[in-house]
Amino acid sequence: MKLAVIGDPVAHSASPALHRAFLAEAGIEGTYEAIRVLAGDGARAIDDLRSRGYAGLNVTTPLKEEAYARADERDAAAIAAGSANTLVLGPRIVAYNTDGIGAIGALRAAGLDDVAGRMILVLGAGPTARSCIVALEAAGAATYLWNRTRATAERLAASLGTRVWQPSSPPPAATLSALPPHATFADAELRRTLTHCSTIVDANYGDRSTLGEILDRPVHDGTDMLKASAAASFARFTSRGELSSSTDADGRPAPT
Repeated sequence: MKLAVIGDPVAHSASPALHRAFLAEAGIEGTYEAIRVLAGDGARAIDDLRSRGYAGLNVTTPLKEEAYARADERDAAAIAAGSANTLVLGPRIVAYNTDGIGAIGALRAAGLDDVAGRMILVLGAGPTARSCIVALEAAGAATYLWNRTRATAERLAASLGTRVWQPSSPPPAATLSALPPHATFADAELRRTLTHCSTIVDANYGDRSTLGEILDRPVHDGTDMLKASAAASFARFTSRGELSSSTDADGRPAPT
């Protein structure tokens, strides 16, 4: 089984080590590579890798929306988020989004056993943030969204059925940051809220997890988020992309 992660950058990715361990544990002979693919080149790269016999791909920044657009079928999580982080390659390309599963796993590992009824603040408005909001809302959380551009936050909140964070919002039980590394905060009220928030998870991991340094406080990095998301992706690879209910390229039920 030939697998890979694509995106830019990918040299730092822990996915190869994780998936090689999954392959070994499952007794499956296979390989897993990290392949750098630049923005705008996603569809071509996906088609090329499929023609070369790759069975599945993990997709990271900045290709999640390109992967979603290239897919022939998509699961409900990918459709709701408008992005994909997992592709099963076969006669048809099946897209999944397991980022939300990863987010819930990371919050659980950080001590928040059940998100139902809890206020979760999500930072960012990109594909990862959208995926996390969709999964958290589905799990019963009350999510609030912050983005540096308020108009973007308002537009996204309206489309996802969530709320825009403001200083008068309830204090969060946890914060999940889907911002890029080295993102800074000019919002003094947000900084104050994050100072008092007991649990903060940065979706970035390793050297790319800079949120704790920026806020000058302890945060959980994205290692547990990656592990939970990767395990869910590997399950899709080994099931060969069998959707519980197939959808066509527009997200409608596929004809039978």
